[in-house]
Amino acid sequence: MSYDSPGGNAAKIKAYMVHPAGPGPFPAVLAVHENPGLNPHLEDVARRAAVAGFLALAPDALSAIGGYPGNDDDGKKMQRKLDRAKIRIDMLNGAKFIKAHALSSGKLGATGFCFGGGVVNYLAVNMGAGLNAGAPFYGRMPKATDVAMISAPMQMHYAGNDQRINKGKDGYEAALKTNGVKYEIHTYVGTRHGFHNNSTKGYNEEAAKLAWSRTVAPFKKNLS
Repeated sequence: MSYDSPGGNAAKIKAYMVHPAGPGPFPAVLAVHENPGLNPHLEDVARRAAVAGFLALAPDALSAIGGYPGNDDDGKKMQRKLDRAKIRIDMLNGAKFIKAHALSSGKLGATGFCFGGGVVNYLAVNMGAGLNAGAPFYGRMPKATDVAMISAPMQMHYAGNDQRINKGKDGYEAALKTNGVKYEIHTYVGTRHGFHNNSTKGYNEEAAKLAWSRTVAPFKKNLS
């Protein structure tokens, strides 16, 4: 399926949508991919969200240039050709689309990984009360001055060995505290960036399963 994306990289963004059996409505979850595009890992995340009771949408930022090419290496090269600010707009349009979908209850959560984790933080800032829960995985943090715009409870997941991302973790937490944003931070000792993705060398099955169980719990609480 696809949705309209005014202001983004493409007029239409392709996406993978999946939902539980039954007529709904269901609380909605947006799942945002890493930098290769909508790969099998993200499709699997969307399916897991549906199994947990959510209407899930996983957009493909590479829609403007043909979509996910079938392998991550080529996907990374393709995504580097796109305007990142416009990718974020494409994802924001996806969030608005699934939140307003006929099968949606109107409650929205978002999760994402690496680049997608940064997008979740972006959505939390730019959607305000329109986002009801966020769960970014090892994603780029928002500016401290923008954290005041976040109203969704946030649950952040970080790899233990991820110096590039983790150097911003303390500042983000301080800004969340200062602005009274509800949050949880989980750091998985001994893991590497990308530990949730079973197609990478950094995959850690134990940490991935624990992180996902933690993600589902506040989604069920805050999107009900």
